[in-house]
Amino acid sequence: MTISFDRTGQGPTAVLLHSGVCDRRMWDFQWQSLADAGYDVVRCDFRGFGETPAGTGPYSDADDVLELLDTLGTGRATLIGSSYGGEVALELAARRPELAAALVLLCAGQPGRPPGPLLRAFGGQEDTLIEAGDLEAAVELNVSTWLGPEADDATREAVRRMQRHAFEVQLAAEKEIADAEPAEGGADGEEADGAGEAEAGRAQPPEPDLSRIDAPCLAVSGAHDVEDFRRIAAGLPALIPGARHVELPWAQHLPSLERPAEVTSLITGFLAEHATR
Repeated sequence: MTISFDRTGQGPTAVLLHSGVCDRRMWDFQWQSLADAGYDVVRCDFRGFGETPAGTGPYSDADDVLELLDTLGTGRATLIGSSYGGEVALELAARRPELAAALVLLCAGQPGRPPGPLLRAFGGQEDTLIEAGDLEAAVELNVSTWLGPEADDATREAVRRMQRHAFEVQLAAEKEIADAEPAEGGADGEEADGAGEAEAGRAQPPEPDLSRIDAPCLAVSGAHDVEDFRRIAAGLPALIPGARHVELPWAQHLPSLERPAEVTSLITGFLAEHATR
C-alpha cells in the first residue's frame, strides 16, 4: 500500500481527505462520530504527510487514493475533503463519477484553478521562510493564515505539530533527491494551503470536467477565509449539477477543526439526506 490509512466502522464508506497543512489526524473528531453514525470510515495520509513517506518521483494523490479504495474494495464512497483534500475529491469524482456517492467539500481547492494574488503572496512568504531555514515562522504563518478565532489553543498546537512534521518530512526528501542528483533542482508545485513548495514530485493534473460529477455535493466556505476558496465554493453549483453552497459566517479555512461538533452535524445531516445508504 502506497499511503498510510485507518479504517473503522460498518456501513456505506466515507473517505476523509486532509488539508495541506494537516494530516489524517485532523479528522479525529469526525472519525468516531461518522463511525457511530453508521459509516465505514477511511482516512489516509497523502505523500509527505503523517505516516506516509514523501514522494521521490512523479505521482498523483488522486491516483494514490484510487489505489487505496480499489485495494480495500470499497466500491462507491462519500468523499469528504478539507481544502487540498477537497481538490483531490473533486478530481476523483470528475475522473470516476461512478465512484462518488456524495461529496462534502470544506473550503476546497479546485483542480486546475490558478491561485489569486493573496494565495501567491502567501506562497511567496512561505517559500522565503523555508529557504531561510525558519520552519517555526513558516509553521506560524500557516496557523495564523488558516485557523480563525474559533480554534482553541489545543487545536492550534495540533495544527503546528502536523504542519511542522510535514515540512520536516518533505524537506528531508528534497535533500535526499538533491544529494543523489545534484544537477537537478528541487521540486516545484503549489499547495492550496501551504506546504506545497516543500514537497517533491507531485504531478499537476489536467483540469477535470466537473460537470461529469453527478453525486450530491455540499460546498462549504468560511466567511473569513482567503477569497480564492470562498469563490471556489460559491461557484461550484454552476459547475456541478445540483451542488449546494453553504457559507459559515464564523469560519476561516479549517471549519472542521474550528467548530468540530457543528461541522460534524452539518456533514452527517447532509449525508443522511443525500448519500446512498
